[in-house]
Amino acid sequence: MFGLGTSELIVILGIAFLVFGGKKLPEIGAGLGKGISSFKRGLKEAEESVPGVKEVTALKEEVDKVKDMGNVLKKA
Repeated sequence: MFGLGTSELIVILGIAFLVFGGKKLPEIGAGLGKGISSFKRGLKEAEESVPGVKEVTALKEEVDKVKDMGNVLKKA
């Protein structure tokens, strides 16, 4: 996760606790979670509103599968 280890995350959370306090952290976390879910939902809606995006994505996945099969056959 971004190259951060457990000790770094604990230090960051400790500093956040000191700066914002125990009562404010759950509110910040809830707001951040809602913001991320709203962003993901917006991206999904944008992909669905543009014609052909689903088809292109499905076609790309199929091409990747065929490439993988070709690599397996080359190794054999």
